[in-house]
Amino acid sequence: MYTSAKPYFYGTGRRKKSVARVRLYPGTGAITVNGRDVEDYFGLDTLKLIINQPFAVTETVGKFDIVANVRGGGFSGQAGAIRHGVARALLTADETYKPLLKKAGLLTRDPRMKERKKYGLKGARRAPQFSKR
Repeated sequence: MYTSAKPYFYGTGRRKKSVARVRLYPGTGAITVNGRDVEDYFGLDTLKLIINQPFAVTETVGKFDIVANVRGGGFSGQAGAIRHGVARALLTADETYKPLLKKAGLLTRDPRMKERKKYGLKGARRAPQFSKR
């Protein structure tokens, strides 16, 4: 496990209800999420691809180890939050990545959230079942 004695780059990412605190250490490309390996934490390969997107865009695959603490939301939201955090952490590592990350849309916080339930309805927009009698 990593200690705070090693220098690292930090970024906070958010998506839906998930908040990820991401630290990038110079390394070989190992990914740890909430103290577990990424293979154990995320079952789907698509979620792992989402996390590695900022590295693919900046051509830094295998140059950093990710240690992420993520809370809230589901797996998809957590993967998006980690991606956002990694992109922000890469900016602190090297400012020249900004145009590449911005063009790929990785620095923008995705504002889409769950819509609140309204009274008189079953959900945000779902009306109760209609019955003539």
